[in-house]
Amino acid sequence: MPLHVEGIPDSLSKGSLLAWVLDSGEVRKQQVGTIDLRGRHAVIQVPESAGPRLARQLDGKQLLGRPVQVWFVAEDEDSDASGHFQKLQRWLDMEARAEAEQTAAWRRGSGEHDARTTLRHLVVRTEDTGLGGYVLLTLSRRNAMEPLPATELSVGSPVRVTEQGTDEAVSQRAVITRLERLELEVALSKPMETLTAQPQFRVDASDDEVGLQRSRTALARARHARAERLAELRDVLLGARDPEFHEEPPPGFLSSTLNASQQEAIRFALGARDVSIIHGPPGTGKTTTLVELIRQAIRKGHKVLACAPSNLGVDNLFEKLLAGREKAVRLGHGARVLPHLREHTLKAMVPQHRDARRVKKLRLDAAVQFRKSDKSGYRDDRRAFRDEGRALLSDARDLESAMVQEILDEADVICATNTGLDPDLLGARRFDLVVIDEACQCSEPSCWIPLLRAERVVLAGDHWQLPPTILSVEAAREGFNVSLQERLVQLLGERVCRILQVQYRMHEQIMRPSSAMFYEDRLVADASVAAHRLCDLEGVREEELTIQPVRFIDTSGASYDERRDPAGSSLCNEEEAALAIRKVRQLMECGVAGQDIAIITPYSAQVQVIRERMDPSAVEVGTVDGFQGREKEAVVISLVRSNKLKQIGFLGDTRRMNVALTRARRKLIVIGDSATISVHPFYERLLDHFASIDAYHVVWEEEE
Repeated sequence: MPLHVEGIPDSLSKGSLLAWVLDSGEVRKQQVGTIDLRGRHAVIQVPESAGPRLARQLDGKQLLGRPVQVWFVAEDEDSDASGHFQKLQRWLDMEARAEAEQTAAWRRGSGEHDARTTLRHLVVRTEDTGLGGYVLLTLSRRNAMEPLPATELSVGSPVRVTEQGTDEAVSQRAVITRLERLELEVALSKPMETLTAQPQFRVDASDDEVGLQRSRTALARARHARAERLAELRDVLLGARDPEFHEEPPPGFLSSTLNASQQEAIRFALGARDVSIIHGPPGTGKTTTLVELIRQAIRKGHKVLACAPSNLGVDNLFEKLLAGREKAVRLGHGARVLPHLREHTLKAMVPQHRDARRVKKLRLDAAVQFRKSDKSGYRDDRRAFRDEGRALLSDARDLESAMVQEILDEADVICATNTGLDPDLLGARRFDLVVIDEACQCSEPSCWIPLLRAERVVLAGDHWQLPPTILSVEAAREGFNVSLQERLVQLLGERVCRILQVQYRMHEQIMRPSSAMFYEDRLVADASVAAHRLCDLEGVREEELTIQPVRFIDTSGASYDERRDPAGSSLCNEEEAALAIRKVRQLMECGVAGQDIAIITPYSAQVQVIRERMDPSAVEVGTVDGFQGREKEAVVISLVRSNKLKQIGFLGDTRRMNVALTRARRKLIVIGDSATISVHPFYERLLDHFASIDAYHVVWEEEE
């Protein structure tokens, strides 16, 4: 039966792998069958009687200085009777093909590539060296005052940078470390090589090959787990076994500001033996609740792994844990971590370790031996010098590995993205509690990466906001865009879920439609925000625009027609854009600060139109998708759609509109064509709400 070994060194021979397996003492040489090496993956035929024990003993152990992942596949196992993991693996493969097709379109430089994930005609403004020796390039348009086009790229996005007019051979993988209106910064492992005197570059979204492979491995291990905690958790998450809970005495809460629903969610999660879900609608303090939960677990002596699909999501947890003086360590690429948190990353802590100087000296001594080898005229001496150099480097690696493990051992909580959990660092390390924030914003396979290490898990997010972004239309149609949290809510319901009910962001009138249409009218606006208005802000005049919290401007009949942008990939509405800008200027004339205002829209082409017409420093303009998790005092929403066929496209995804409608704290202005959008029941109810609070206005009232 096959024993799978993932993460083996590239130079490993079959003989070395066999010796490593035999060293376990679980099998004899004659019991081992064929060994198949497939890159960094190996498949070894071993007896079924020894396979499970062998896998448990070898999983996480070092092979030539590198921890590996090991699992066994039994012939008679039926852990995936429902075919769930097979579906996930197939969808993951479909997504990988979609990413490859996107990359192929980029290579051809064709218009098939989504303009929202490509930035073209960029020049290098500055070049610097950053944390970890990475090369930092600042890129902008040749005209430095020309804004970058609307994009779905963000800080932390993996990208490829290439000189335009050249082939892929001179492109480099990179990570976006800063993205602003006029320029972006990327981190590369080495300087860019150019072929022309005045090169221009393009930046394209790139697939995450490492994350993809880790997801595949996680699915395989979970599917084939036997007689271990992972198998028990898998059965609960597939509905084959009931989740268990125990009574948890009320803890002494560390935060004095927690409301009753937050406290109940924390007590419930602490009492869950397998899985629990904290459902956090907009503004309900989900991160605050998770941080309290993690701190309570630490007080019980538990080790915690805190994850999220995005670097920003991880940093939000990490920052609050550090503020609570918890022993927290952040894994991941330093360029993807917020600058003020980088000193607490593992990469930054290792050089500060007391043994760091010894490591540096060993490497310097090794360099000396290699130089002696280069200068020596005798073959035996050259070999001796090089052997000594290699031995010194090996000692340096061993010592550095020990330093890393000591730092991780001393931490009470380790923070990382789901796909950033590096088995080379973590080995077989397990955690009493695994917390996955933003669990509705990632596909299920990525959640299985941290689940491999969990005794119990808490998922947190809101399945009524945007689902995972899936490139493969076919995979999304079949169900790949259903997150693990959403699937469990459908499968197990309130048996495993507690909702946070008090929101601290929105005026009550802004909150009400989302509460009614998504949260069964269970949301309550805290007294601190329920009636707050723009005119309550210092320096803001008291006028109708700043007194009333909600305003819908109906453009029906005004010939505010949508049109498709020249690239054909998005829609815009120039008249609506002009009206949105006018409302922003009126707000600013009333004293509202530009940094407190945002214009958001479902369409990237509309973002570009608005950016081209506004003062670059006026207000933030972005897509709804890019604004999830954000908030502003005042938000103007441009719905764009206005056509005789009454087609609403993106607007039909009501979860996207739930995000849009819940970004504003004190003032929400929605601009749209009621004749077009009211064909959908959601917008019909929304328009009724606007009318019921006297927030409905026609565009003719807005003319100057």
